[in-house]
Amino acid sequence: MAMTNATLLTKFYENYKDTEIAFTKDIIKTIALDPRQIFLKCTEGQWACIINSMSFSLARIIIGTKGGAYEKLATPNPPAGLSLRISFYKQDGQQISIFLSCKVKEIVPYMNSKDLVIVTLTYTQRPPEDLIERMGRLLEANDNALKRKEDRIPINPESCRKLGIPKEECMATIQNVPRRCILRDISFGGAKIVILGVAKFLMGKEVQLSLEFDDPHEIIQLKGKISSVADVQGRKDMVVAGIVYDEATLSLSYKIHINNYLTSARKADLNQQSDAPANTADGAI
Repeated sequence: MAMTNATLLTKFYENYKDTEIAFTKDIIKTIALDPRQIFLKCTEGQWACIINSMSFSLARIIIGTKGGAYEKLATPNPPAGLSLRISFYKQDGQQISIFLSCKVKEIVPYMNSKDLVIVTLTYTQRPPEDLIERMGRLLEANDNALKRKEDRIPINPESCRKLGIPKEECMATIQNVPRRCILRDISFGGAKIVILGVAKFLMGKEVQLSLEFDDPHEIIQLKGKISSVADVQGRKDMVVAGIVYDEATLSLSYKIHINNYLTSARKADLNQQSDAPANTADGAI
């Protein structure tokens, strides 16, 4: 049976309820957050703030000690009807805003600053589905990037379609020289490419692989090192180069593309198994 969206959201919520994400530039870009449209709201007004980190149970925001938000929150009785408004971009460029009903749990100085504080807000109800889906896909991709690092995806027309890769040809920059190559397979941890060159001159070289993806359209730069080289049968001027990515620079967007493919392939396998007729003993009706 195929997993419904509601089942998927429940899985995300239960698996990652207490996993907190620090909002780096990469994460902000990946989940399409608009950092200029984050506001703390209550019945008495609203104030712009900075999102520092978030989970499915709490959010930490940064505000100034001289602003109206701090004046309202740093009291024995914070205002009622408190909510955090966050805006995201949809694929068509339009914005969607979500509201997180919350209450103040703690206020502490931000990095020993006298002018800034971090306010911890705990939610009073389950977050909206859009937030669970955006953050859940990111968290699952990070999780599987460790668990399924070596699961390789052979590149062919069918896998390219499912991955959103428009073509098997791509670019690899080696020693500042861009070279055309053909993608053979990819994984969370690396890739194999077919490229013109001599094995002994390519082995161990730093490389930057440029992969184009659709939905959304983007070109992702993947830094790594050539860790293996094999000859192409019948071609002395061409090799298959194995690339190991630099994990510290691996983008979240790339992880999500790989994770979406691997999880959809696993679901398809499970569906086929559940639809297959059960084996019966000889002569059974």
